[in-house]
Amino acid sequence: WPLLVVCPPVLGVTQLLSNSKTTRPYYRVPMGAFGTVQSHRPHFIAVHCQEVGGKNYEASMSHVDCFVKELLSSDAMKEYNRVRVYLDENYKSQEHFTALGSCYFLHESLKNIQQFDFKAKKFKKVVGKEIYSDTLESTPMLEKEKFPQDYFPECKWSRKGFIRTRWALADCAFDLVNIHLFHDASNILAWEKSPSVYSGTRQKALGFVLDRITDQRFEKVPYFVFGDFNFRLDTRQVVESLCSTATMQTVRLGDTNEVDKLIFRESENDRKVVLQLEKKLFNYINQDVFRENNGTLFLQFDSELSCFKERLHELEISFPPSYPYSEDSSQGKQYMNTRCPAWCDRVLMSATAKDLVLKPENEEKNLVYDNIGPNVCMGDHKPVYLSFRLTTGAGKANANKHKCCNVQ
Repeated sequence: WPLLVVCPPVLGVTQLLSNSKTTRPYYRVPMGAFGTVQSHRPHFIAVHCQEVGGKNYEASMSHVDCFVKELLSSDAMKEYNRVRVYLDENYKSQEHFTALGSCYFLHESLKNIQQFDFKAKKFKKVVGKEIYSDTLESTPMLEKEKFPQDYFPECKWSRKGFIRTRWALADCAFDLVNIHLFHDASNILAWEKSPSVYSGTRQKALGFVLDRITDQRFEKVPYFVFGDFNFRLDTRQVVESLCSTATMQTVRLGDTNEVDKLIFRESENDRKVVLQLEKKLFNYINQDVFRENNGTLFLQFDSELSCFKERLHELEISFPPSYPYSEDSSQGKQYMNTRCPAWCDRVLMSATAKDLVLKPENEEKNLVYDNIGPNVCMGDHKPVYLSFRLTTGAGKANANKHKCCNVQ
């Protein structure tokens, strides 16, 4: 069976636009997203969304349902006769609100598909189209957790956590985990230490998720973790690489002596400014370097996964950094000058899941790890997807070790 897993920003592979005549936002699905579905023709689509409702969720949440209805009724999705949509829209519950959304679409040709009931501890046949929102805590078909408050930087309560669902295709069971980790609040603070303080916070949160999904409450199965990890390049190392021959000027706030901005100038050439760094500004003179050869030069500074190398695996990255793209609809390839471009959006997997993906029968043409809409505005994050085939009998090798892999 061809499978497609996607980790886009905001709500699904969407673009939040402003109507020129009103202030009411509306959603649409860019053709790049439907084009990806039509190109790969997957039998199982998993879409993991973060920031459901957008950053102004209180005003925009009412439009999410309209987007979901448009998606389900589209011609491109008409052959997907079973759907499960889980949207955490209950923003009034600060203790539980994660703004995560997990959407699953099953093709009509897919016959033997079941979903795990975490309360009953058994698989159930998937029938029809169902949408769940508001309070997901009472839904037995998933596990949802917001990170403990002391995990949050400066204990500021925000929309970060994970949602797990478990599926069985014929004899093979696997977990799909939607995740949203903490961002870098300040470029200056990220630059001060290598690795940054934010990297340590993300490491702690990711470890929390992996411990939860592999604990003793349920049988262990292969797992895919995909979403917005907010992984960043090591800011200090990137700056040193980009500005190796430049001189640095430090500008401080008069009242607190706190660093306000860093200005890097060429030693010659009229001391032209190469890079200006502020709390929410990363303005480099030539951002094309992050797109050249898909940004491969900067992968050496992408090191946040190194401490999880025994627990998480990833296919080779061959697409440019997925964040922060311009939200101007005419600037689909342009990065904003707010943050250093980075591969925030990823599809990661356990060793057993990687074995499923890399089976010999998974020909190279069937295995794709890429972004969606490289030339189209998709919001500040560019969606990333993994397409692969899962063959009959894929779970048999693990059947004796993991009972859940042997589904009756």
